Amino acid sequence: MVFAGTMRVQFSKSILGLSTRGRVSGCFPRLLTRGVSTSNDSLRKTRLYDFHVQNGAKMVPFAGYAMPLSYGSVGQVASHNHVRMSAGLFDVGHMVQSHFRGTTATAFLEWLTPSSLKSLSPYSSTLSVLLNENGGIIDDTVITKHSDNAFYVVTNAGRRDRDLAWFRKKLDEWNSGERAKDGKVEHEVLEDWGLVALQGPKAAEYLQKFTSADLAKLTFGKSAYVTIGGFLLHVARGGYTGEDGFEISIPPSQTVEVAELLSQSPVQLAGLGARDSLRLEAGMCLYGNDLDEDTSPVEAGLSWVIGKDRKESGDFIGAEGVRKHLKDGPPRRRVGLVVEGAPARQGAQIFANSGGEAIGNVTSGIPSPTLNKNIAMGYVLSGWHKKGTEVEVDVRNKLRKAVVTPMPFIKPNYWRG
Repeated sequence: MVFAGTMRVQFSKSILGLSTRGRVSGCFPRLLTRGVSTSNDSLRKTRLYDFHVQNGAKMVPFAGYAMPLSYGSVGQVASHNHVRMSAGLFDVGHMVQSHFRGTTATAFLEWLTPSSLKSLSPYSSTLSVLLNENGGIIDDTVITKHSDNAFYVVTNAGRRDRDLAWFRKKLDEWNSGERAKDGKVEHEVLEDWGLVALQGPKAAEYLQKFTSADLAKLTFGKSAYVTIGGFLLHVARGGYTGEDGFEISIPPSQTVEVAELLSQSPVQLAGLGARDSLRLEAGMCLYGNDLDEDTSPVEAGLSWVIGKDRKESGDFIGAEGVRKHLKDGPPRRRVGLVVEGAPARQGAQIFANSGGEAIGNVTSGIPSPTLNKNIAMGYVLSGWHKKGTEVEVDVRNKLRKAVVTPMPFIKPNYWRG
């Protein structure tokens, strides 16, 4: 791993109930080159690679893929603002799309995650986390329940190898054991399928032109198979920007045609630059920056993904560490910050006010185009996480005043009917 800061402070912390030594400083490589080679020959390509190039995209390595950072002369801030005010189309086809099927599929996924999937209604989605044996986050994921026997699961491209190996290992354990006596679980990866995100306050109005289905009935967190422009597609209402929008899964042979259909005016193509600033304003985590395998969902402020019945039963992988944090409180917590002066970037250290002890580190930070303030996300020792707490952040070897601020930084614009 690449050390992103200029200073390191060692401190003892209890992670997931285990005593370890850890750094306060940021230890994650920069966003756009995280864990990948910069050789184009070694990068994966989504079905829309040629489409991006033809539309003037600046392609960069991200999570093992060549992905668009921006398009033509449209800068990151202008693209960000267009999504906030109108609509933008993102290629998220690098994400891993999977189907899990079988009579014990619900029980299997409730073993892998701490979420309550039994009570999830058909064609409803939930954010969840895959946990390791200690309760650390292997990946964050969106799980959509089609039925008790069928689930659509989306995981992160940067965790592809780790996730798929974990799925294979746990499926083998499950299917060879007593828990699969009522039926085995099958896993299908939707290789080369497209996935696009149409986001922004005008997204629904635009998409409605191409379908006879009443999209007003498709509320946030719900999904359906919808005919769009003659193509029958899986459409989920949600996204990664804090705006209303849709994530649309597309068979490989139809991906380019659908992208062309959905990128006409007033929709603009948008890339990773805008996506990162939009998601941070919305208080959403980026795996590898804000989440990792040494972080529990309780530390990450994701306790809400743990079902009440799951907290009580503890019948999921990593339950011991998670329940310890729920009972005793975590040693550190994810917080939002508003920083004075220059923006704090990933790896910047957080100190107690007036040059005190090191208490944490920034994991993501940007100048917010919407708020015209410097915002950041990071982890601080418990006790320093309360709203309004004043701290200092080391930005380029100068301490800047910062205030712990609730997330999301902007008011979400989700369609709830």
